[in-house]
Amino acid sequence: MALLDYAGYAAALCTTSAYVPQVLRVWRTRSTQDISLRMFLVLVTGLSLWLVYGLWKGEIPLIAANSVTLMLASTILYFKIKHG
Repeated sequence: MALLDYAGYAAALCTTSAYVPQVLRVWRTRSTQDISLRMFLVLVTGLSLWLVYGLWKGEIPLIAANSVTLMLASTILYFKIKHG
């Protein structure tokens, strides 16, 4: 694997893991009052498009990062919609 691939995986790990504390907090408290619905709608749309792009190009770092981040962001979006 090339150094550039390692950089891609490191970036994927950083950006994906950044959502974990927020998901855990929303899951525990069921509070999404300070979270923007529009921002998460746009984010989930963008992540979906990045995932499609990664699948199309066959880029594993893009696929891995966007799949996991999409699940995390979608969890937050679900709670935002359900609990406002």
